[in-house]
Amino acid sequence: MLSLSFDRLKRVLCLGAHSDDIEIGCGGTLLKLARERPDLEVRWVVFSAGGRRTGEAQRSARSFLEGVRLKKVVVKRFQTSFFPHQGQRIKQDFEQIKKSFQPDLVFTHFLADRHQDHRILAELTWNTFRNHLVLEYEIPKYEGDLQQPNLFVPLGREVCQEKVSRICRFFKTQTNKHWFSEDLFYGLMRIRGIECASPTKYAEAFHCRKLVLGTK
Repeated sequence: MLSLSFDRLKRVLCLGAHSDDIEIGCGGTLLKLARERPDLEVRWVVFSAGGRRTGEAQRSARSFLEGVRLKKVVVKRFQTSFFPHQGQRIKQDFEQIKKSFQPDLVFTHFLADRHQDHRILAELTWNTFRNHLVLEYEIPKYEGDLQQPNLFVPLGREVCQEKVSRICRFFKTQTNKHWFSEDLFYGLMRIRGIECASPTKYAEAFHCRKLVLGTK
């Protein structure tokens, strides 16, 4: 098993369709990075968060990025569940992001995600950031589209506890959803921890489609 590090990262772009996606998909990894690499520059973009969810998204992002030197949180208001019909406008936003921010790493949705909003963002990520390292995070859901990831980030139990507690604390609008629960978030990280033999028992996992090693 090959181990890599994030030591050379300088700029990270986080993309999420809805206000809690980034936190659920890669919140633990971001908390770990914020602790280990406070010199990072992070751009955090949520594409759909209206009403109370706007404030939830902003407060949560600031919390997860606490300690990061340079950060910018952007919350947009595209209509939830209608991203395929708003593709041109969303693509224009992607182009604006690309002009103003050149990331070393992009976190985005899984390309085969069955939620239409998630899938559109993943497709536009690959369409826009063609020469970048892209890690696709996973979101557990009713549709049952979890697959076998190939890149793992071991997480300490304390980081996992922080991730789960912050998600549950900031996203009160989601507590009525049958899937929104602490045991689900812990359970997925525990499974991924088993799969990568994490010494801490927990991990987040990603789909990495392209990784170049040994460049000068």
